[in-house]
Amino acid sequence: MNPADSDFAAEQTKMTALDRYGQGDEVAGMVSYLASSEAAYEARAKVCQFILYTR
Repeated sequence: MNPADSDFAAEQTKMTALDRYGQGDEVAGMVSYLASSEAAYEARAKVCQFILYTR
């Protein structure tokens, strides 16, 4: 499922920092960093924040 194809795509992109969805390579870089030991604290905090605000 591609969120850009949804009926709410225009509304959703207004809530992003760059007014667009992230590209695969952008998301992959973030995931790689968050999975590393360098981001141990940040990863836990962001995951908890994501879970709380997406429910």
